[in-house]
Amino acid sequence: MTPSTPSTPRTPSSPRTPTASAGTLGEAAYDRLRLRQWLTGEARAAGVARRDVLRLAGVAATVPVLGGAPHAHAAPGTAPGIVKPLPDDVFTVRGTNAETRFEALAATGRLTPASHFFVRNHTTTPRLDAGTWRLTVWGDGLTGGAREFTLADLKRLPSASRTAFVECAGNGRSLFTTQQGRQVSGTAWTLGAVGQAHWRGVRLADVLSRAGLARHAVDVMPRGLDDDYITADGTNLGRVRRPLPLAKALDDVLLAYEMNGEPLPPDHGHPVRVVVPSWIGVSSVKWVGDIEVSTTPLYSPWNTDFYRLFGPGHPPQGSVPLTRQTLKSAFELPWNARLAAGTRHRLTGRSWSGGGAVDRVEVSTDGGGTWRRARLHDVPRRGSWVRWSADWHPRAPGPAVLLARATDTTGRTQPATTAHNTQGYLFDAVVRHPVTVE
Repeated sequence: MTPSTPSTPRTPSSPRTPTASAGTLGEAAYDRLRLRQWLTGEARAAGVARRDVLRLAGVAATVPVLGGAPHAHAAPGTAPGIVKPLPDDVFTVRGTNAETRFEALAATGRLTPASHFFVRNHTTTPRLDAGTWRLTVWGDGLTGGAREFTLADLKRLPSASRTAFVECAGNGRSLFTTQQGRQVSGTAWTLGAVGQAHWRGVRLADVLSRAGLARHAVDVMPRGLDDDYITADGTNLGRVRRPLPLAKALDDVLLAYEMNGEPLPPDHGHPVRVVVPSWIGVSSVKWVGDIEVSTTPLYSPWNTDFYRLFGPGHPPQGSVPLTRQTLKSAFELPWNARLAAGTRHRLTGRSWSGGGAVDRVEVSTDGGGTWRRARLHDVPRRGSWVRWSADWHPRAPGPAVLLARATDTTGRTQPATTAHNTQGYLFDAVVRHPVTVE
């Protein structure tokens, strides 16, 4: 299967606003700039009628989540549109998605095997032929027209690799309700919409250079080869795509063709996917088929309507588009686990951050009354999680609450609560993990 050639980009109806080079802007400044340009009509929304985007943006601010198409009934151990087996002791199926049970990671090591890696699909996993796959790089941000790359072309470029986690922006969403008593919309993830792998491929910067990157380019937008996403009300939003600032695209972004030393499996982007370290998962577009390079600001439903913060405490038009992930910790222990009294238990878990390396984890076994340092079992690295452990010798039977909180190298520590947003993004509060001692 080969991707269709992208249409020629439309000329924006409003004059182009001079912008500072993306390379000179921090992420927050870039986000504010792009949001302002979109709201004033200066960003181009390729592939979606502006009336539809404006309507969807209004919906997102009030009734935020847009459901997908109805799902067919799935047999046990499967989900609609997911290729790999989904055993019940490893996954919780959520519509077209599969969440990893965190306790299933206890014996997996620092890297998440493909067999245990969560799946976030907007539609269904496409089955693509690596031999006929093509990547088209196009747009007015190139100096010499569109350029096409085969998988063999990419493999002839210098390879690059990176160990990095990928995490859905809604990971932990259900905890807004169960811990904070506030309703949110969207897939009811607990904490298992995250996985870490060793990715190998080619730097996106090298591909853009080979394609002829123009000096006035500002945005780079990868697009997947999965089916068009249709909202519950029938609006066709096209294939998943999300702009990246040129500075990020030229920094640490990979076009990956291997995961943990093997070709990418179908559910995780075969034959090539984007990996954007530390950013929310939708940035790491799977099954990439084309990349638009633009000299004008770009917009897609996935960088403004769906991935901004709405609700009390946020601007009426929503926050700036989300980029970096937040800070989290999770125990490798079933929810409501039953533990024997009078026995020493080794509590294990993982912590990760999109802002910096996790360099301290504290654990409480009395509901937050006291805290003590956990032992870290990995060298803290930016973009990677750390595994940790702490011993606990409960003496009296009864209910107990375990807590873990991380601090990263930016100095940020997980808060007691997360500010509410209606779509349930970026939950980062300390999680109260219930157990029973018996």
